[in-house]
Amino acid sequence: MKLTILGCYAATPRTFSNPTSQILEIKNQVFLIDCAEGTQVQLRKSKVKFSKINHIFISHLHGDHFYGLIGLISTFMLLNRETDLHVYGPKGIKEIILIQLRASGSYSGYNLCFHELESKSSETIYEDEKVIVKTIPLHHRIYTNGFLFKEKNTERKLNIEAVENYNIDKVYFNKIKYGGDVKLDDGRIIPNSELSFDPQTAKSYAYCSDTMYNESIIPLIENVDYLYHESTFLESEDHLSERTMHSTAKQAATIAQKAKVKNLILGHYSTRYSTIQLFKQEAEIIFANVHLADDGKEFEMD
Repeated sequence: MKLTILGCYAATPRTFSNPTSQILEIKNQVFLIDCAEGTQVQLRKSKVKFSKINHIFISHLHGDHFYGLIGLISTFMLLNRETDLHVYGPKGIKEIILIQLRASGSYSGYNLCFHELESKSSETIYEDEKVIVKTIPLHHRIYTNGFLFKEKNTERKLNIEAVENYNIDKVYFNKIKYGGDVKLDDGRIIPNSELSFDPQTAKSYAYCSDTMYNESIIPLIENVDYLYHESTFLESEDHLSERTMHSTAKQAATIAQKAKVKNLILGHYSTRYSTIQLFKQEAEIIFANVHLADDGKEFEMD
């Protein structure tokens, strides 16, 4: 699992920083999380292939989280995309995008599949044999969701030495990876435990976009490997966090501590501060494993 921060600053784009967007690479899939202005440029800087993006998750309909979406959809058209594109976001996102396409006389040569969200309870919005994605209802000025991404590690690892010792044909490898025993030509049955190792521990990533301090999310994100939690303000501006329904670095760290997560990534910084190191210093008073998001930064979640 690999996370690439395309943008992680609040409100407006600047010449040297970008509002929110991320790429999560998980089980050979590429998920785009939020899509602010400048996302396309950041994708190119990070050398992410546009054609690999088939699922886009939008947390809420504030501009610094989705104003880049129509541009990306239009670019997909110019690149002659044919693969379906799935967009998950609040109810209303389909109308917004289609109005822009109609008004500009644009069309797509691929299917735009909108999955509009309105539930205030956590729900599964995407699942295949390797990954499951659930919503994390957040508390912001408008309807907002975070997203929980979990690997499904059911595939066992081949014990190559044992497989070779028993001279087992490659046609049985998939059977072994999924827990099957193997019957040899002489009639012996070799148990799977001799032919494979336990699968790697499944990784998890929780993305908590704009939200005020909200302990109701703790059961949903408990024990995740990495938690991205917005930290727009420092405690010195706590009064602004209450008014704007954002969080401070200390509040994000408190959520991480109570949820017993392994790592906390801070982001969505207000640009009023001289350095983002102040956010890390404040959060570390509460929680030890604090990382700072920054444009272009990558996190290998192995």
